[in-house]
Amino acid sequence: MPGRRTGAVGLLLALLSAAAFGTSGVFATALMDAGWSAGAAVTARLGIAALVMTVPAVVALRGRWHLLRADVLGVLRYGALAVALPQLAYFLAVGRLSVGVALLLEYSAVVVVVLWTWALHGQRPSALTGAGVVVALAGLVLVLDVVSGARLDPLGVLWGLVAACGLAAYFLLSARTEGALPPLVSAWAGLAVGALVVGAAALVGVVPWRTSAAGVELAGWSTSWLVPVLGLSLVAAALAYVTGIAAVRRLGSRVASFVGLSEVLFAVAAAWLALGQQPGAVQLVGGVVVLAGIVLVRVGERPPAAPAPSPDPVPAAPRARG
Repeated sequence: MPGRRTGAVGLLLALLSAAAFGTSGVFATALMDAGWSAGAAVTARLGIAALVMTVPAVVALRGRWHLLRADVLGVLRYGALAVALPQLAYFLAVGRLSVGVALLLEYSAVVVVVLWTWALHGQRPSALTGAGVVVALAGLVLVLDVVSGARLDPLGVLWGLVAACGLAAYFLLSARTEGALPPLVSAWAGLAVGALVVGAAALVGVVPWRTSAAGVELAGWSTSWLVPVLGLSLVAAALAYVTGIAAVRRLGSRVASFVGLSEVLFAVAAAWLALGQQPGAVQLVGGVVVLAGIVLVRVGERPPAAPAPSPDPVPAAPRARG
C-alpha cells in the first residue's frame, strides 16, 4: 500500500537523520578539546553547511525563485526558531546544568509536540501514545544517567525548557507541507538564517567565540581541525536537516519527534566507537526502553484501518414476461 511505503521511507529517513545528528557530539568534542568554543563550532557547522548546499538548493529550485520569496517569513521563522533557538538555548543551559539534565530538558520537546498538536489541531493522543511518552522519557533518563552528578540551576532549567520549545518548533515547522519549499531548499535556507542568528549572538557576547588551528584528536588519530568541522557541517547539519525535514513530512511531527529520540542512542554509539566511551549496563537498558517507547508511539499514532467495502448487491434476475 502507498501509505505503508511512505511510512517505511519516512521511518528510514528519520533514523538516518537521527544518526547524522548523533555524530555532532563526537565532532564537536574534538573541536572543543582543541580550543574551540561551542558558539564558534555551531556557527561554522551551520554556515559551512549552508554554503555547501547552495548549488544543490539552487538546482532544486530550478529557477522558481518566487517560491522562496513567497515563503520568506516561513524561512525566517524556521531558521530562527527551529535551527538557532534550540542550539543557543542548549549552550546557555549546559553552562549551568549537567549535560544529562540539559539534554533531558531539551528532549522533553516530545511532550510539547504532543500537547501542541492536541491543543491546536485536536489530535488527542491515544493511550498507547501516552504510554510511549512515559516509557521513552524514562528510558532517556537512564541513557543520559541524569541522576549521577546532576547539577541544577533555576536559570539553567529555564534555558533547557526554551531549548525544548525550539526543538519542538523544528518538528512542527518541518511538518508543514502547504506552500512549503522542497526539503533541500528548506534546510539550506534555514541553516543560512540559523548561522546568521548564532553568529550575531556570538558577536554580541551571548555565547563565547574561540577558534583554533591546532590539530585535533578524533577516533584516536591526530588530524586537521578541518575534519571535524566538515563532519559537523556535511553530516551533522546538511545531511541531518535535509533527511529530517523529509522524514517529518512523511511521518508527522509527533511520530518523527519520538523517532528523533534515537539520536541520543546514536550519539552514545558514536562516542563509544570514536572516543572509547563505553556505555554502562544502565545506559544499554535505557536504550531498549527508549526504543520500546518509540514503538508504542508508532503503533498508537497509526491511523485505524479503513473498513472493508461491502460487496455490491447481486441484481435480481429480471422477471420473465408471460
